[in-house]
Amino acid sequence: MKPLRFTDRFKTLYNLAIRLSESAEADAVLLLLDGPADWVRLKNLAGDEKIIVAADTDRQLEGSKEAGLESVVLDMPAGPVYDRLTQAVLEAVADDILAPGSCVVALYSGFEAETVDSVSIINLGEHLDRLTGRDLRQLETRVPLDTLKTVVDLSIEIGREGREGKPVGTMFVVGDTRKVLTKSHPVGFDPVRGYNRKDRRLADARVREGIKEIAQMDGAIIVSADGIVEAACRYVDSSASAITLSKGLGARHWAAAAISRATNAVAVTVSESNGTVRIFQNGEVMLRIEPIHRRPMVWKDFEYEPPATESRPKAKAEAGKGGKDG
Repeated sequence: MKPLRFTDRFKTLYNLAIRLSESAEADAVLLLLDGPADWVRLKNLAGDEKIIVAADTDRQLEGSKEAGLESVVLDMPAGPVYDRLTQAVLEAVADDILAPGSCVVALYSGFEAETVDSVSIINLGEHLDRLTGRDLRQLETRVPLDTLKTVVDLSIEIGREGREGKPVGTMFVVGDTRKVLTKSHPVGFDPVRGYNRKDRRLADARVREGIKEIAQMDGAIIVSADGIVEAACRYVDSSASAITLSKGLGARHWAAAAISRATNAVAVTVSESNGTVRIFQNGEVMLRIEPIHRRPMVWKDFEYEPPATESRPKAKAEAGKGGKDG
């Protein structure tokens, strides 16, 4: 657990993040760390800008609050950077550190471990829609946030990648498993029936890959609150007569709304037409995520190569189930 070093490179990036936050009128600067830091120095360098520091353990963040910084514990030491950033934002909203529509400048190690080298602007309104801290905490009371996050991340991958070049639409129903099973019935063959619990745990990357194959089949995938796939290819029997949804949403979304209204489960859908992921609770859409790949903005030193004796051409800059539903 190495402390953050205030190198010239870091100070330059940190200053750029502060200035970017000021010019973009962002609500905070989010600093994703791998260890402790000189919190007082971080606070002093930031001036009046709001700073949120995020790390994996309380120990790594010890003393940050006393220095006047907001802090978020992630507990994701092996998680990819994008997932840790997402978790930091969700936790900040759940703790009412950030409002759902906030704009945040994120500073993090995007390429080299324990070296802060990347800056991104994150508009939470694009990700959290109308979700509030209270809504997020309510979701967590029904389904643990880590289980919900695993399902949502898997749904985003399905929406973004499809399968074998073809778009895929599917639905997950998470939590309140016993009641969900009584309000649904098998469409036909259940591909997860007969497997041990360890072979149905979504925390296992191999299981998630298998679920991507199953997602192409008709019916909902039922997931327990602790992340076990209990059943697949289930048809939802709950009535949608009292449900009101936006125009253009298909049968899959109505079924998700209905089962989330009839039980304490949270339903997650992937739209086949555009890959949009929606989270349903109490018959309503609580969160919508567009699975668009976003690259971080990276600051690095300018590399100069003196011209050779012979002229060279100038280098060019490169930018680097069911029916279909909306």
